[in-house]
Amino acid sequence: MTILVEKPVLALEPKDVSNKDDSEKEMAAKNGFFAPEINSFGNSFRDYNAESARQSTVEEFYRLQHINQTYNFVKRMRAEYAKLNRMEMGIWECCELLNEVVDDSDPDLDEPQIMHLLQTAEAIRKDYPDEDWLHLTALIHDLGKVLLLPQFGGLPQWAVVGDTFPLGCAFDDSIVHNKVAKQNGTTLPPAALFIIRFHSFYPLHTAGAYKHLLNDEDAKSLNWLHIFNKYDLYSKSKDKIDIEKVKPYYMSLIEKYFPAKLKW
Repeated sequence: MTILVEKPVLALEPKDVSNKDDSEKEMAAKNGFFAPEINSFGNSFRDYNAESARQSTVEEFYRLQHINQTYNFVKRMRAEYAKLNRMEMGIWECCELLNEVVDDSDPDLDEPQIMHLLQTAEAIRKDYPDEDWLHLTALIHDLGKVLLLPQFGGLPQWAVVGDTFPLGCAFDDSIVHNKVAKQNGTTLPPAALFIIRFHSFYPLHTAGAYKHLLNDEDAKSLNWLHIFNKYDLYSKSKDKIDIEKVKPYYMSLIEKYFPAKLKW
């Protein structure tokens, strides 16, 4: 039996909600998402030199990452985890596991990762209420962090989280602390998969490095990644999302775009 699922139609031009004047910022604060300038520790976002409670943890993380994240290591991990033989579970079950995970690479947040997923998704919903595929993309964009948990292999933080960078070529200066160093089936659009894979590739989407590695479809998806990045970064806060309140909405999106159970 063949089941046809209508794929989402992407807007031709992602709307620009940046560069607002003061009156627009007030309106955004009431009706949409307004990106703060300061994180919950009183510093600018992604300031890796600022003194904070997170600084030593983050610096040590990137030291280990740039030493150990080698080309051969990545090839081994890709081969190992491509087997999808760890377990079977639904998307929401996997999200709940991130209650146990705090990202050591993040200077802006020390909350469990499920809160980050929901903060990002809820922020995007405010500005893009009709793009449900983007809401779901935000919800699942960091699910790979379950690889830190014992049931998924218990990999060290340096092997799982942190900024993305290419191997087999020179480090670009935009890489953080650079001196140290589809089988499951989904109807999400290609832009969603691009966002999930490259949302932490800051040298690409923020510094503009490595664009020679993109094909035409990548270049189109990069526009949506630029949109997504604002919400991924600036929604991090100490404000808690009521998980049970928003759960039914995200469960409906999971049912729309994914099978009930996936292999992990």
